Amino acid sequence: MGDVLAYEAELLGLVKEYLDFAGFQETVKVFKKECKIKGKPLPKPADVSSEDSLPLQEEMLTAFEDGDQKVFFQLWEEHILSSLHDSDPVAQNLEFYLHIYFATFLLKKTMGKPDKAELDERISYFKAYLETKGAALSQTTEFLPFYALPFVPNPMVHPSFKELFQDSWTLDLRTRLETFLSVALKARQTPRLLTIFKESGQCNKEMMQHLHQQLVKREHRYMTNLKRLRKLQMDYRGLLEVTAELVDSLEATVTGKMITPEYIQNVCACLFSNHLKQTVAHNIDFTRPGTGYYSMSPCDDGYASTLLRASLSSMKVQDVPLLPSLDYEKLKKDLITGNDRLKALLLQALRWRLTTSYPGEQRDTIMQAYISNDLLDCHSNCQRSVLQLLYSKSEVVRQYMARLINAFASLIEGRAYLSQNPTLLQMLEDRLKAEDKDSLTWENVLGALQKFSLRRTLQSAMIQDGLIFWLVDVLIDPDCLSDYNLEYCAALLMNLCLRSAGKKICASIPNAMLRVLSGLLDHENPKVQSYVNGVLYSILAIPSVREEAREMGMEEILRCFIKERNEEMVRQMEFVIKQLNSEEPFNDSIVSDDEEEEEYDEEDSDILEPDLDKDEVLLPQLGELSGEKLLTTEYLGIMTHTPKAKKKQFAGVHQSIDEPLQRPVTPGYHRTAYLISGLLVAEGAPKSSECNG
Repeated sequence: MGDVLAYEAELLGLVKEYLDFAGFQETVKVFKKECKIKGKPLPKPADVSSEDSLPLQEEMLTAFEDGDQKVFFQLWEEHILSSLHDSDPVAQNLEFYLHIYFATFLLKKTMGKPDKAELDERISYFKAYLETKGAALSQTTEFLPFYALPFVPNPMVHPSFKELFQDSWTLDLRTRLETFLSVALKARQTPRLLTIFKESGQCNKEMMQHLHQQLVKREHRYMTNLKRLRKLQMDYRGLLEVTAELVDSLEATVTGKMITPEYIQNVCACLFSNHLKQTVAHNIDFTRPGTGYYSMSPCDDGYASTLLRASLSSMKVQDVPLLPSLDYEKLKKDLITGNDRLKALLLQALRWRLTTSYPGEQRDTIMQAYISNDLLDCHSNCQRSVLQLLYSKSEVVRQYMARLINAFASLIEGRAYLSQNPTLLQMLEDRLKAEDKDSLTWENVLGALQKFSLRRTLQSAMIQDGLIFWLVDVLIDPDCLSDYNLEYCAALLMNLCLRSAGKKICASIPNAMLRVLSGLLDHENPKVQSYVNGVLYSILAIPSVREEAREMGMEEILRCFIKERNEEMVRQMEFVIKQLNSEEPFNDSIVSDDEEEEEYDEEDSDILEPDLDKDEVLLPQLGELSGEKLLTTEYLGIMTHTPKAKKKQFAGVHQSIDEPLQRPVTPGYHRTAYLISGLLVAEGAPKSSECNG
């Protein structure tokens, strides 16, 4: 009851506000009358009424036209709701341009001859805004050049800022301001009760979905850990028993009692019973200490201690058993002809079998089985193939097909298998342009394409298909991308720009390219920063791009951000600035990639990132089979597993982490120690083979 009394006045105010908004005038009269009788005063409304909006709007527009910065922003802060202009992107963008307008007002009004003290005051005010509220827009391409404005001596003649001093720009800004004020002041009348209801309802729905997903994952993890715990408890009990026996033996030896060979034989038999053939332990001749047993193995000296160590090694192998073989013909048939739910459950189970496997023989055997049975129909010419699930009408089926392809692409052998299908790359590019950017389908298609870009032939095809133009359009607004999508878009762009053909594409759109990259320079993700530095270093090898970068003040922009970087990023950006100021001609005489066999693929390790299994939308119903249980119950096949030797990995190209990236990378594998691989190595460092084309 105490809580109700504490908030009673505010709650009554919310009720009256909503009744006024909904037009219940008679109800409001009765409500006010009853509150008065019961001695419960209603709070006065805080918002400005619609009758007061017009004079306020006129006052703000007058301050705008007069260049009265102090009056304008005082009214802005007092009367435009903070909840609106702090969260609304339209309001944020408008506020940024208003600060630019007032900062440059004196220059335009006095034709470039303002009072120095007053101009310095306005510039200082603008700087303070950039370092506080304006910092939120520092990652947006549209606004990034303006962060250099306070440091430019004469912005009226600078190519990047000439537009600010044209009458058309001022007129357009005033129109935008007038329209915004009309809408914003009217929006203040929206009842708070309605806002609270909308926000809480959406929040509760999302929370329930999230909790349900977490519950399913926790149950799966609990069962896995429970099995491990039981095994550990059994092993622990066995060790305690053997340890007790050995302690008894040591105590007996101290008192002069002899240990019989039969006793040692029984202890060893107990130790080896679960891991080696028991007959081997019984074949040891313990009556002749030091002679051990006869063994044909050159690595086995025949002593009990060696046998014990061998048992430990054997335990490690048996702890990771091979999974049962599957009936792939039946699997592929159901993937093509089954209903959408069965298709999605099978795609999920096949992916889980791969992503939850242990690295090494178990994972290699699973991938070998998938490839040898042509699970995805990469070698099939039939119109109805598993890959066609990318075009399914079911969004869940498309998503789970994209997830499985992304998992395949995460592994070297998987990429090699997928690259053998001549149409898959085009299919993925089609889905990338057709799917919603907020969907997990789009995210996984993007991830697969980025990993494809580790292979030279696929790089060439993507460049030919114009993927660089598409990436530039997407990266214009990085705020619309998730962290995963932004990382993979930037990494894909970098891998394509390492090639001569990619550099030439960038040279055809230098202004758009440089604006996108400058907009990403201040991103908080260090991987994104590395990829951007890599792209800049690569394309600045072309003289025409360098010239465009100088005209837009790229060096000033770089130096503006270099102060906030760690030592490693500072060195990278210094290499980029050095490349910007270089006069070297572009070397276009190197042999085309099409004539070379080398692939970068083998230099990357196999990484199955956790994102492959995140946010599962398909949850099993009560009694419904899913995951490994579905596969081993309905699709169990004849054992066909044969262990396969893992290919020896190349050592890769190592170079200083001070320079921009010079080798194709993928975010799942990229680590701080493996930065900078894919551009021309800077002066003083050994040069790696150029990836041209």
